[in-house]
Order: sequence, then structure tokens, then C-alpha cells
Amino acid sequence: MQHPLEEKIGDPDLLVGRDKEFGNFGRWIANIPKRLSKSRVILARRKSGKTSLVQRIFNRLWSENGEVIPFYMDIPESKIWYPNLALRYYRAFASQYISFLERDMGPVMEPLTLAQIREYGVSKSIDSLVRDVDSLADDNAHRRHDLMWYTACEAPRRHAAVCDRRFLVIIDEFQNLAQYVYPDPEYQTSPIDTLPGSFHSLSESKIAPMLVTGSYVSWLIEISGKYLEAGRLSEIRMNPYLTPEKGLEAVYRYSEVYDEPVTNETALMINRLCMSDPFFISCVVQSDYEDRDLTTPEGVADTVNHEITDRYSEMSKTWGEYIQLTLAKVNDRHAKMILLHLSRHSDRYWTPRDIRDALELEIDTDTIRRKLDLLVEADVIEWGSSDIQFRGLQDGTLNLILRNRFEEEIGTFVPPPDLRREFHEEIERLKEDRDRLQGALNNLTGKVAEVQMASAFRSRKRFALSDFFRGVRDATRLNITAVKSRVPIRREDGKRMELDIVAESDCGRTVIVEVKKWKNPVGKTVAADFAEKVGIFSEQNPERTILPAFLSLGGFRKDALKLCQNQGIGTAERIEHF
Repeated sequence: MQHPLEEKIGDPDLLVGRDKEFGNFGRWIANIPKRLSKSRVILARRKSGKTSLVQRIFNRLWSENGEVIPFYMDIPESKIWYPNLALRYYRAFASQYISFLERDMGPVMEPLTLAQIREYGVSKSIDSLVRDVDSLADDNAHRRHDLMWYTACEAPRRHAAVCDRRFLVIIDEFQNLAQYVYPDPEYQTSPIDTLPGSFHSLSESKIAPMLVTGSYVSWLIEISGKYLEAGRLSEIRMNPYLTPEKGLEAVYRYSEVYDEPVTNETALMINRLCMSDPFFISCVVQSDYEDRDLTTPEGVADTVNHEITDRYSEMSKTWGEYIQLTLAKVNDRHAKMILLHLSRHSDRYWTPRDIRDALELEIDTDTIRRKLDLLVEADVIEWGSSDIQFRGLQDGTLNLILRNRFEEEIGTFVPPPDLRREFHEEIERLKEDRDRLQGALNNLTGKVAEVQMASAFRSRKRFALSDFFRGVRDATRLNITAVKSRVPIRREDGKRMELDIVAESDCGRTVIVEVKKWKNPVGKTVAADFAEKVGIFSEQNPERTILPAFLSLGGFRKDALKLCQNQGIGTAERIEHF
């Protein structure tokens, strides 16, 4: 798959899990050519993976070059003048459209100018592009900014109709259209809060349906209901957390990409303390904590504690910005006390009377109800089935941040939270349950065996390769100084090959490991292919002593095992030491 749209997640391998979401949207997108798909909105708090999901959807559709043409536009939290937004929006749409038609990633990465778009329209006889550019230029010259915006926002639906095509209009952080777009270039007046209403007709389109996202859930629902009319966008609630298995895979992926050593044991601990939250995991793996050591249980607990409690950590700063924005309307002690109580007891719903009794508040239930309504609008609690039932969010990461920020300030919970102690206690419970830990690691091996093997090499001190593989002829104890995955090599005829794991020891030896995660045993041909790659690498690196090894989770056929034995290739069907 190609990636014309640069994904904010960075390395594409860091997008782990979300199989359920991609399956859901895959079926929805498959119905767009048949004009059966209704516009959707993805609702989730910040750092939940919404942007990664929709950007990957864009890149998949672009790479497939099928019947659905993707268009992606993000609306940042920064002020912009009305006509400039119209020009930015249209240039992005037309450039991505042309990029899709021409199979050229360039216009996605660097949008074309209006002159270039017009020139393309003329050369390809796409009259609608020519008319759009001429209309934008004329309306801009005569300051008809409303018409400029209409030309821009209606472009996908109009081109879909005129050219008999199907578009998917992806708008990231849609709610920002109501707060950051101004009618004057100096931003001296109020923003155009009705601007989302421009998409009223597009939200109903079946030839260019919308997929929008929003991090401020209640705000976006309010905008959708007010300007797009209730029911126009089908709501998709996105859980920020991965399954435990996918969360553990994310730990390995981040560790590998950022070259941050973890052991297979501490990987499970990181995942547990981070609650399989990929953003939390990424913050811990990249933490600037001075004493960070993710190869020991104690180091994991201290690093996680730093990310939650240090005001300047990436995790704390990101959530601090979110809390500051959402709690601006309810920044009083009683509201924080209520929020913290609901967050600590998010397993049940509470009425205003329940809350007053539990917290022994000296304010009436009507006042509590008003504060609860504001907290719902701020997206930090949620309603129940009735208008007087409220519950804290099922969001463990947010609850940790709230506890750290507010428990000591509020003073109703004594003593103040000692999250570091709690993290260490959780790790001790994990260490005591060794069988369960080993089972969790074994269950994942089929998906990330090469990453687990690389982690084992990085974290172990002075080991012989025979600790992991049978039939190893060299018993030298190794001190691994560098481990690389998916290392490319080339044969003399130019054919490109790849080595799964290359680990260098300070004694001049290099371990090369082939990993096959097949359910069936590997045969002689596969073993011979690996032996060829070992030979090529050895010829290209004559100064190194090569120690080859083959991990096949499905085992080996007799002929393959015999070839490995003759070639001095160590073999294993499982990772013996995590």
C-alpha cells in the first residue's frame, strides 16, 4: 500500500489493531458505489486513534484506485479567514482528485495552485474544474466570499454528479469549523458558528457521503443536530483502547520503531499499566523520564508514574490541554469533586441526589444537576438512559489524570494519591502470576514472533545462541550491541531480499534469524532460500562471523531440518526464553 497522505502516526507499522473498525468501514465503503451509504461521524476523545484511522482509510482507497475517490481535509484549532478556507479546501479537493486520476502522489503531498488545476482541467477536458477555478477567481476579486465557500464545499458532490463518480469526503475535527473561521481577515469579529450548516446537503449525499471526526463529542453532536439536523450523520463511537493482545503488540511495535529496549516480561507490564491505550504506550516508550529503564519492572512503574504525574511529560501536557478546554465552564471545587467522584466510581450511574448524599454536599440537587449538565457538555461524564442519571467515562487513562490533578486539591480523599505505589503493586501482582504472563506472551507469538525474538536479544546480557536454538555450532557467549529488523540485501543480479533479524555482538559475530509464523512446517526450499541469504550477507560482510538460526512456529519437515543441520543453521519451534 502507498501512503500519499502523510499519516500523523508516523511509521505505518505503528497503527496496530482496529481490525473491527476497518471491517466496519470497509463494508460501508463497499456500498458507496451502490449509493447505499449514509454519512457518518466518528466520536471519541482526543488521542483515540480517529485521525490515524481515517488517514489510513484515505491511503487504502487511494492505493486501491477503485470506484471510491477519497478526499481528506483537517480543520485545525487555528484561526482562518473565510475566503482563505475556501481556497484551501478547494485546492486540497481538486489536487487529491487529480492525484487519484493520475496515480501521482505529488498533488496530495503538495496541493496544486489554482492555475495548475485550471491547466489540468483544460488539458483533460474536465470543464467542471475550469469553471470552478474561474468562478473562485471572479468571486474572490469581487469579494463574494459566500459564493467562494459554496463552490468549495459543494465541489465533491457536484463533481460526483457531473462526472458520474463516487467520492468519500473525510473532514477531521469537523467541530472546529464552528469556532475558528472568521468573516474578517483581522479576526476582530465573532467566528462564523453557522459554517457547519454549509454541509447540510452534502451530509445527505449518497454519491459523495461524508466521514467526519470530532474530539469534543457533546459539542459535535450539538452541531450535527443543529445544523445538519438530527440523524443526518450516523454516529460511530470509537473506543480509545485496544484489546489486551493488540495492546501488547503495540508495545512491541513502538519499542522496535523507537529502538527502546523492553523485555518480553516488561512489555506485558507496560501494556497492563497503560491499559492497552496506544497513545499512553507511545508516551511511555518515548518518555523523557531521566531514569527511564523499560527492561525492569521497577523502571516500568516509575516511567508510567512520571508520564501521569509530571506536569511537563507528553502525556500530562496533552491531557492538561484537553482538561483545560473542557472544564473551562465548570472550573469550581464542587464540579471537580463531582467529576472525580464519578470517575472513581464509573461502574454505576448516579442521580443528583445520590451524589449529594455520597459527597455530603451543602448545595441543592438543582445546582448539582446544572453542574452535571455542564460536565456532560464538556465531554468528561456521560448521561444514562434517563435525564437524571450520570456516569463517569469508562476511560481509565483520563481517570488517572483526573485523580492526579484533583484529589489533593479537593481534599476529600485522604491521603493524596500515591500512583507510583499503586503501579508497583500492580506489577508485583503480575510477577506473582507467572503462568498467566507466560501464556499471554505465547498467545501473541504467532503475530509478532520476530519482535519478541529481537526484544529477547536486546534485553539479555551475555548469552549463547544455543540458549534459543538447537544445532548451533558456535558456543561463544554474545553481548548484543545492535538489533535490526527487516534488513534489506541484494543479490548480484539485483534481486532484493530481506533478513528478518540481524543482531550484532561486540565480539565480531552477527546473528541472522529467519522467522516463519506459518501453521505448517517449512520445507527444504524455504530453508535453502534462507541459506542463500546467509551466504550473500556473509560475502558482503567478510569481517563478521555469521551465526544463522531459523525460528519456525509450525516446525520443520525432515528435509528442511537436515539441510539446516548440514548448513550449521540453528533451529527452534518456539522462543525458549522470554
